[in-house]
Amino acid sequence: MTFTPDALAGRVALITGGGSGIGFGIAKAFAAAGAKLVLASRNAERLEGAVSQLKEMGAEAMAVTCDVRDPEAVAAAVQATVEAYGRLDVMIANAAGNFVVPAAEMSANAWRTVVDIDLNGTFHCAKAAYPALKASSYGGRFIAISTTRALEGWPGCAHAGAAKAGIMSLMRTLCGEWGRDGIRCNTIAPGAIGDTEGVKRIYEDAGRKELELSSIPLGEFGKTADIANAAVFLCSDAGQYITGADIVVDGGRNRSRSSTGVAVPKTEAAE
Repeated sequence: MTFTPDALAGRVALITGGGSGIGFGIAKAFAAAGAKLVLASRNAERLEGAVSQLKEMGAEAMAVTCDVRDPEAVAAAVQATVEAYGRLDVMIANAAGNFVVPAAEMSANAWRTVVDIDLNGTFHCAKAAYPALKASSYGGRFIAISTTRALEGWPGCAHAGAAKAGIMSLMRTLCGEWGRDGIRCNTIAPGAIGDTEGVKRIYEDAGRKELELSSIPLGEFGKTADIANAAVFLCSDAGQYITGADIVVDGGRNRSRSSTGVAVPKTEAAE
């Protein structure tokens, strides 16, 4: 256990895309730190399985079926959270969509779908959660999951890269607007996280695993626990004075790549 069992005691967190991958990893870490959880996703069956695991850990948790593209559905998820637990202290905008397709071959619908889930969905989460986060006695936390590829370009995933860049801009604006309300707004930018479906699909299934690993200075894919630990830190008392930050958790990948997202060649050390 990285954090104490009471690091997030008393706090209530709503996590979109919380039924699997990074979202569920964050949920488990929050549960271990004493938070109450609401998991939101379109997949009701997956949600129920995730909530059952959290309850086996001894956590208070519930599921809410929600499509983040629908602002009314997101508002309803926030309302359900407040009705069940009396408060909302943390909103994690994690739900995302992505698939590989070159920009020249990308349909308008493909572009619109990913932007709608990633960028618009993050805005809907922020807008719906604002009143409750403002009322939080712990100082509200709004965290959006981004990616370092938002700043370096993402060949094959222009829609996701553009949406994530929009998220980073949105969060910087919210930091300025909502700081007076006591709401801390930050992004976490994961690198390639090995125990997720996205990495399996984008890198492993596409035969690009070794190439990707070669661009990571630490030489290995990250784990969902790595992202979860960053989230717990930001939402605990240790993150009280942090807002407007982009927390990069990628094993150094963004420092070893060119602006096009291609790995920078290694050079021979001078004799």
